[in-house]
Amino acid sequence: MPVFNSSAIRRAEYDPSNLVLKIWFVQTGGPYDYYSVPESVYLGLCNASSQGTYFARYIRDQYSSRR
Repeated sequence: MPVFNSSAIRRAEYDPSNLVLKIWFVQTGGPYDYYSVPESVYLGLCNASSQGTYFARYIRDQYSSRR
């Protein structure tokens, strides 16, 4: 489970068998579950120079979620 040096996202976990991405945010905690997320999106988040920007562009409002 990667821990990020990000002002927005603390850490993330990915379950490839269920395509569920769990994200813990710095401000609101978590986890928040995002459904039907391809592994490539998770890897993109892990490798992004800014996890917050990547999240806003490629995850938020793109996948159904639940806290």
